[in-house]
Amino acid sequence: MDLRFSDEDEAFRAEARHWLEEQLTGPFADVRGRGGPGDEHAQFAERLAWEQHLGRNGWTCVGWPKEHGGRGLSLHQQVIWFEEYARAAGPGRLGHIGEGLAGPTIIAFGDADQQQRFLPGIVAGTELWSQGYSEPNAGSDLANVATRAELDGDAWVISGQKVWTSLAHSADWCFVLARTNRDAPKHRGLSYLLVPLRQEGVEIRPIRQLTGTSEFNEVFFDGARTAAANVVGGVDNGWKVAMGTLAFERGASTLGQQLAFRNELDAVIDAARANGRSHDPTIRQRLARAHGELEIMRWNTLRVLSHAAGGEVPRSAMITKLYWACWHRELGNLAMDVLGPHAELAEPERGYELTARQRLFLFTRSDTIYAGSNEIQRNIIGERALGLPPEPKS
Repeated sequence: MDLRFSDEDEAFRAEARHWLEEQLTGPFADVRGRGGPGDEHAQFAERLAWEQHLGRNGWTCVGWPKEHGGRGLSLHQQVIWFEEYARAAGPGRLGHIGEGLAGPTIIAFGDADQQQRFLPGIVAGTELWSQGYSEPNAGSDLANVATRAELDGDAWVISGQKVWTSLAHSADWCFVLARTNRDAPKHRGLSYLLVPLRQEGVEIRPIRQLTGTSEFNEVFFDGARTAAANVVGGVDNGWKVAMGTLAFERGASTLGQQLAFRNELDAVIDAARANGRSHDPTIRQRLARAHGELEIMRWNTLRVLSHAAGGEVPRSAMITKLYWACWHRELGNLAMDVLGPHAELAEPERGYELTARQRLFLFTRSDTIYAGSNEIQRNIIGERALGLPPEPKS
């Protein structure tokens, strides 16, 4: 594992850092640091303009091949970009589902027509995406999806419900895992469809979260339609494609996520110094532990990515989501303990809005649930990494 950056990499870092600093202290200063977890509603129009500004200047989809509109950056340079973006407190990305999930899936499994139709809008930031996987009875057991799609001439007709659909209220498109063959075994009768959301037959209902915002949504399909050609990877082959999408979810951008964690930890440390809680030996020990565990998280992730770049995904990769979810939830707890009783107060001079530390605490309650609950993650580690007997079926 060679994690040293070359002179070319460091030159790229300087370029990225200079550009971000120039833009985020200039025309886009107002969106700096906004739009993170629990703050997803903030300054949508301004952040959409930022997304498109990134696209015009070649800073979206940096790891995509050049023939698909990306920069074709190496893994090291992708890591650098995501780290510098987080270090500069770049605003929460509106296009991350398209850039990190839909786009790579279309590149890997889509045909040339699909790539020509959908990839440019993702690169430019002019078409936003959401993910239509989970349902009321199909969360961790994703193959249990009941949303149906039936071919009617030159279009798929879709009926069913999706839930916990992030950013659906602002998205133009959704990639939907739907059942297209009810006679096949449940893993084999699914298709991966690209569905426009702004049409009759689609109803989107925001779900209010603890933070008071609504990142998640319920999406109801009642005769919604999409072109017959908008099936990725072949009819009834959706399970393979869906698993490919989940693999893309945990790529180089996780290093940027961890630097965002570092920013949050630093803010908690600053608060402890400001109110004197840093002199409490228990708080000091917890802060030191959080720092050490975050460093472990970074090195483990770099090791996994280094192996993955060589075509090998080690079993140790299976701990990644469980590790960071537990760490981040504990950081939320630590933030409240550092603030003390004041953590329970909303300040009237702020219009009773939550502070960043309060949003951190409330949002991190969900980290151990979404993208695979802790219980499911432990099952995966036990069965696939350790070779233990599977959990008994009731």
